[in-house]
Amino acid sequence: MALIKTLNGVSPKTGKDCFLAETATLIGQVEIGNNCSIWYNAVLRGDVHYIKIGNNTNVQDNAVIHATYKKSPTNIGSNVTIAHGAIVHGCTIKDNVMIGMNAVVLDDAVIESNSIIAAGSVVTKGTKVESGCVYAGIPAKKIKEISKDLLEGEIIRIANAYETYASWYKK
Repeated sequence: MALIKTLNGVSPKTGKDCFLAETATLIGQVEIGNNCSIWYNAVLRGDVHYIKIGNNTNVQDNAVIHATYKKSPTNIGSNVTIAHGAIVHGCTIKDNVMIGMNAVVLDDAVIESNSIIAAGSVVTKGTKVESGCVYAGIPAKKIKEISKDLLEGEIIRIANAYETYASWYKK
């Protein structure tokens, strides 16, 4: 069973049909929507501000989600993929977004809907990522616009695939 820890009188809340891996950690002010999956060694630490996640979002192995004390909460939309080893900190990620493996999204950044942050990229503090674009590099910059094929073939496909993968573990 995942580590679900009440802190300062606040307990994490999860929606219906979520998968929480045995080594996932949820602490304090964490709220997760329906059909989400939180994978092995992922840490969602809502100790200094809240973390809210929409529906059908997956947080993959070794990802870390945190916030900044009394300043920058973390809001993550629906159909979002936070890939292996990513760090998401005190930012806003809207719907239908993919954060690549080992990418970092820092405080007060806003990732608009239908966007991709490439693996290994660093989205610096306060960056506004345009809807429908791929950002890559250190610091992350716009490299191209997302085609319908990329949106449906990667962002939506991966979000839906993780709902399927999670169903295997719920049996």
